[in-house]
Amino acid sequence: MFSGIIEEFATIVAIRKDKENIDFTLRCSFVDELGIDQSVAHNGVCLTVVKIENGTYTVTAMKETLDRSNLGLLAVGDKVNVERSMLMNGRLDGHIVQGHVDETARCTAVEDAGGSTYFTFEYKQDLEMARNGYFTVDKGSVTVNGVSLTVCNPTQNTFQVAIIPYTFEHTNFCDIKVGSVVNLEFDIIGKYIARLQQLK
Repeated sequence: MFSGIIEEFATIVAIRKDKENIDFTLRCSFVDELGIDQSVAHNGVCLTVVKIENGTYTVTAMKETLDRSNLGLLAVGDKVNVERSMLMNGRLDGHIVQGHVDETARCTAVEDAGGSTYFTFEYKQDLEMARNGYFTVDKGSVTVNGVSLTVCNPTQNTFQVAIIPYTFEHTNFCDIKVGSVVNLEFDIIGKYIARLQQLK
C-alpha cells in the first residue's frame, strides 16, 4: 500500500524485453536501502524488486501491467516517479493508493495558474467502468503517475489537477505536456461504494 507522496524520480538506465515481460533497471538515491522482493511504486504501478546491482535495481512488468499503464512507453533516460510502500506507524499524507493502475489518460491542456500549473487529463469514456467507481469527483482524490492529487472541474471523462511548484520540480510532472500519457488510479473508496450499490 502507498500514499501517493512521491519520494523522488528514478532514472531508467536499461530496458530488457523477455517474451511479453519487460525488465526495467533504474537508478535512484535509495537503491542501497532496497531489498529483493520489496514493493516500489513506479508511476503509480506497484512492482517487485528482483535484482540489485552496481547502484541500480531491476523490476519486471508483465503484459497485463503494460497494457493498463504507460510503462511500455518508457525509454532509457526517462524519469519515473517512485515511492516505497508506506510504513504503518506514520501519517497518511496523501490518500490510500494500492499501486494498481486502472487505466491511462492523456494530457489535453497545461495552463499557468499564477505560479502553479493546471493540467487537464482525458480518459476513455466508459459507462460500465463509471458504474464500477472508475470516475472522478470534485475535490476527491486521484492518483496520476503515482502522485496523490485533488480533483478539480471533473466531467464524465476529464478532470484537472493543480500542481504546485515543489511537486512540479520533484516529480515527472516537469516532463508532462499536451499529448503525454499518464497512469490513473481512481480512489478505492469510490470503487467500494459503487460495488456496494450493485449488491443492494
